[in-house]
Amino acid sequence: MDPALINVLNSIVASATPLVIAALGETITERAGVINLSLNGSLLLAALAGFVAALTTGSAAAGVLAAALVGLAVAAIIAFGSINLRQDQVAIGFVLTLLAADLSRFLGEPFNNIPGPGLLPFRLPLLGDLPVVGEILFNQTIFTYFSFVLVIGLWVWLFRTRPGLDHRAIGERPAAAFARGTRVNVQRYVYTLVGGAVIGIAGASYSLSVKAGWSANPPMDGDGWIALAIVIFGGWHPFRVLFGAYLFAGLRSVASAIQRDPSIQIPLVLLNALPWVLMLVTLMLVSSGVIDRLLRLLPAGVQQRFRQVLLSQPPAALGTRFDG
Repeated sequence: MDPALINVLNSIVASATPLVIAALGETITERAGVINLSLNGSLLLAALAGFVAALTTGSAAAGVLAAALVGLAVAAIIAFGSINLRQDQVAIGFVLTLLAADLSRFLGEPFNNIPGPGLLPFRLPLLGDLPVVGEILFNQTIFTYFSFVLVIGLWVWLFRTRPGLDHRAIGERPAAAFARGTRVNVQRYVYTLVGGAVIGIAGASYSLSVKAGWSANPPMDGDGWIALAIVIFGGWHPFRVLFGAYLFAGLRSVASAIQRDPSIQIPLVLLNALPWVLMLVTLMLVSSGVIDRLLRLLPAGVQQRFRQVLLSQPPAALGTRFDG
């Protein structure tokens, strides 16, 4: 394969990593029936915290830990407000995303454009030596490898374990889960906090890997909303979320390449809208039943596997309060 193409694909995987991690963190939360709409602000504040902690301590690990704690703290406010205070999850999350974003810009002023530590890519033994695939997937930073583990681990947890079944149950039918002895609100607390911490790690992956440092106009601003859209596009399924993040990053790369080519005259607004248009078209195909009819042409065993990936439904109790 052309080395230039391999480099492009390698960069797409790297740039998609924060989106993958953030969207999976949100998936963990929403599968439990809680909406964390503070995602965009959490990413910004966690990115700042991660960079500042790494800069002051000289340790990238300290930066990742600080970012995870910030994401967890924001998620704790959502959990407390929605579960204990019984307030609307969407309203709390929306206010928090604005607050966290503004707070990150205010607190980040002393650190604008200051060079800081960043994590460098490293080749995984054996896997990194594979032709083509090794160069693309296994010559990355620790954040990318973490995203691979997270995707597989979350899929196994949700669809292959008993606790994962309970996790899905409290987002689908919390009353039935409660009747079977599941402590619904306790588990919702746990999964909201875990999802928030994962979102915080996604913030650190921006400021310590994708573009090390902090600026007055952080480049990751808006990616939280994109991650929320990817969760919906991915049908709350880990592998579809991974595909959605890579697809979005790939389309961004294509749009960027077109912008740099003076021979192609396409309005910038249309190029930036391209990823969203493709996601909407895909969602329309799934919801219209076209994909379902195509799947019926496949053998029953294969059909079932594809249905699990392509036709996942949102948690039935998403965003609702459970009093029990």
